Amino acid sequence: MSSSAVPQRADLRPAGRPIRGAVRRIGTAAADVVVGGALVLGAVVASPVLRRRYNRWGVDEEEVTADLPGDELVAAPDLGYTRGITVDAPVDVVWPWVAQMGQGRGGFYSYDGLENLCRCDIHSADHVLPEHQDVAVGDVVRLAPGRAPSFRVHAVRPPVALVLVSAGPDAPDEQARAGAGTPVVTWQWILRPSGGGRRTRLLVRQRLSRPPAQRLMWRLVEPVGFVMERRMLRGIKARAEGRAPGGQVAGGQVS
Repeated sequence: MSSSAVPQRADLRPAGRPIRGAVRRIGTAAADVVVGGALVLGAVVASPVLRRRYNRWGVDEEEVTADLPGDELVAAPDLGYTRGITVDAPVDVVWPWVAQMGQGRGGFYSYDGLENLCRCDIHSADHVLPEHQDVAVGDVVRLAPGRAPSFRVHAVRPPVALVLVSAGPDAPDEQARAGAGTPVVTWQWILRPSGGGRRTRLLVRQRLSRPPAQRLMWRLVEPVGFVMERRMLRGIKARAEGRAPGGQVAGGQVS
């Protein structure tokens, strides 16, 4: 074997890595569509029976009835839920994953492949993104590119609270427009230290005021949202604990 054969073989090894990465991404997207789609269909069919359970998934009665920042934005909600998960990491490790969520940012850590079938262009990060950590009141958290529904930051108190309120593609603040046919929706993210500060109770609450004509639409959206958000909570937990999807090591430090 000539001496030139060794570097030629060494040069071929890195070339295969992008291909393997592309194959892995395609496989993950396909799994998202199949698994996520099946769960969504099951949740929609079972929603009349399971609605109470999935609207308080992962929380106890005290957390369901607790006053949380942002509740005042929709004082008498037509629909709402409180969900939660315990993360084996302190709040300052969990917070960066919450702070960077959004389309064009850190993604939503859910079934990206399923969301991208709807052209949401979501790419969930498996590491903390320093450029998306400075969240400020008025910032927009998009669900999809272009003129899609979005949320606007109403209040932020790192590392324990992020309160979002629904906003359309143009209006700076739509809190008062429910009577005109536009729903008002909050998305409240609360982080509470537990276990002597070694763990975090991550709570998420949504409160919705909607026109009567949209009653059926939101009852269908509700179980779909549960499936996606449960995966999101589990995705944040895995990343904050240093476990990215697929068993990879997640980067938990801002660099």
